[in-house]
Amino acid sequence: MPDVVRHAGPPDPVAHVDGPRALDPCFAEVVAHDARLMSLYDQATFSEGPVWWPARRMLIWSDVEGRRVLGWREDGCVEVVVDATPFINGHTIDRDGALIHCEHGTRRLSRTLPDGRYQIVVDTYQGKRFNSPDDVVCADDGALWFTDPAYGLVLPKQGALAEPELDHRSVYRFDPNTGTAARMADLEQPNGLAFAPGGRTLYVTDTSRSLGGDRHTIFAFEVTGESVLANRRVFAEVEPGIPDGVRTDSRGWIWTSSQAGVQVFSAEGYQLGLIPTPQVCSNLCFSAGERRLFITSKQHLYAIDLAHGAG
Repeated sequence: MPDVVRHAGPPDPVAHVDGPRALDPCFAEVVAHDARLMSLYDQATFSEGPVWWPARRMLIWSDVEGRRVLGWREDGCVEVVVDATPFINGHTIDRDGALIHCEHGTRRLSRTLPDGRYQIVVDTYQGKRFNSPDDVVCADDGALWFTDPAYGLVLPKQGALAEPELDHRSVYRFDPNTGTAARMADLEQPNGLAFAPGGRTLYVTDTSRSLGGDRHTIFAFEVTGESVLANRRVFAEVEPGIPDGVRTDSRGWIWTSSQAGVQVFSAEGYQLGLIPTPQVCSNLCFSAGERRLFITSKQHLYAIDLAHGAG
């Protein structure tokens, strides 16, 4: 039986937080001005890596420092999906419907199948261990693209302190057909990543500011027909804080975490609006059909209903 940490029941409304702020009229058509943040769970330590898992009809997210993967069900029940994790952070769903994990502590990608079986996906590049895979996304062709910053090597609450074996921090593409990872781009501390609809643009956040660097940047790359990244450009500099997690929707909008909450940009780089959160927002994802936005923020899993979903 799963370890239930919150029994079924309605969410709790979040008091003392401003409502969504539209900077462009089109934002209010998607996020209504009277939409209110709801708390689905508030007993994590450091929440990250949310993704909707269709095979189990639940929202999955990581309590990185609490070393648990948690699952929220539509009836409000929250259960422990994976316990005593190796500091799992980001997630995605692969083309087989399995849950892909980024493991800081073991410095690899792994996956949990819908029936609960666990498998290692990839843990080295050219014979050297990764730094600490942080976030991952599955491309339309089934390849797994992931970021590999140094957070798990230098933050004792999020990994295992160690010297890096690689002299770079990079974005990788793992091909499940060949079982190999290709180095696609180097950044200071690559973190969140998301493809635009159609897969021709990849957005990657660089968050070295959180380790004393200067970057609080979302970069945009052109993805060529050979799955090569080209024409890197600065898409946005996010203030305040850092753009930790990033997602795109069916409109091509870019939704990013920040210290103030969720910031939303058009594909042209114009800020459209803000969904404030009481604490620093770490990451976010959509429900099926984009009718709800899930938000991770320290000990909380939040949600806000959207006025218009995909299509």
